[in-house]
Amino acid sequence: MPSLSEAFRAHPVYLHHKHSDFNSLQQKLPDSYAWTQPDSHAYADANSDNKTVPVIDLKDPNAANLIGHACRRWGVFQVVNHGVPLTLFTDIQRACLALFSLPLHQKLKAARSPDGVSGYGRAPISSFFPKLMWSECFTILDSPHHLFLQLWPQDHAKYSEIVKEYEAAMKELAAKLMCLVFASLGISKEDVKWAGPRGEFDGACAALHWNSYPSCPDPDRAMGLAAHTDSTLLTILQQNNVSGLQVLKEGEGWVAVPPLAGGLVVNIGDLLHILSNGLYPSVLHRVRVNRSWQRFSVAYLYGPPTNVEVSPNEKLVGPGRPCLYRSVSWKEYLGIKAKHFNKALSAVRISSAINGLFDVKEVQNDFHVG
Repeated sequence: MPSLSEAFRAHPVYLHHKHSDFNSLQQKLPDSYAWTQPDSHAYADANSDNKTVPVIDLKDPNAANLIGHACRRWGVFQVVNHGVPLTLFTDIQRACLALFSLPLHQKLKAARSPDGVSGYGRAPISSFFPKLMWSECFTILDSPHHLFLQLWPQDHAKYSEIVKEYEAAMKELAAKLMCLVFASLGISKEDVKWAGPRGEFDGACAALHWNSYPSCPDPDRAMGLAAHTDSTLLTILQQNNVSGLQVLKEGEGWVAVPPLAGGLVVNIGDLLHILSNGLYPSVLHRVRVNRSWQRFSVAYLYGPPTNVEVSPNEKLVGPGRPCLYRSVSWKEYLGIKAKHFNKALSAVRISSAINGLFDVKEVQNDFHVG
């Protein structure tokens, strides 16, 4: 079975921009980073109850139904009482701060190769946009030992252990969330062969993205991370106490997802959108930046074994609900995503009929380059 590293390497996304030292760009926003202000109607007032991303207590006996409701209406929710030790949040944020605080020349010792995935660099989606994003990221696939050795010759073991513990906790939580999502769809783990006999999802693959969004001299014209959907089943995001994440709510515009102490953001990815036959939308999301504060986040990108075919579950297909998508493996879909970006779901769609199903609105972003 090909690893996730091999799957990503089979479909490289080449980035041709040099890395920036954001410390030297604090006086004025360079034109290469300047995105014009979006129309005012693109913003939503996130203070009203009906425009707040749902928060779900995983100890609630009704958690599966609550998750189902959130997935249908939003494609994203936050979870509390999730079982992940809060000390791990502190540890992983401390590791992020340590990494992104290094001088640029030191970070570049662990730079992502031109056709690679792991290591330091720009957001992989950067190649789809003419303007640069005010962010930097560090991607971990498999063991981070070699990369951390370049960054911290003396302390690499300490940070490697933090990643190991964090990934183990995220893997366990992701399996729990998948079981709840399946239950909300009326699917049992027996209906999905790769789930395993006890719903342990042992063959699942994952990547870890560390993100940094430095303080910005002109945040209204900058973009931390442009609008996109994830190729995953689920993405589990931990963010520090600086706001910036926004999701596109159908009919309402961009809604903020504020940091929640001890909480985690969970968003639906393209593969779960396919598996649910369009019932659960893959949510468009983006990140805005801040004038005064640096934002950090850690994203756990979770998917099936790379060569397993994902298709609409047969229980979600019937006379009044046609099969909307063909089967596709994560490895193949990564290639489709690398070519078509936010129109990738259309590329695997086999039916134009919606029949009341919500289908993801394929919009790259509502910023206009100027």
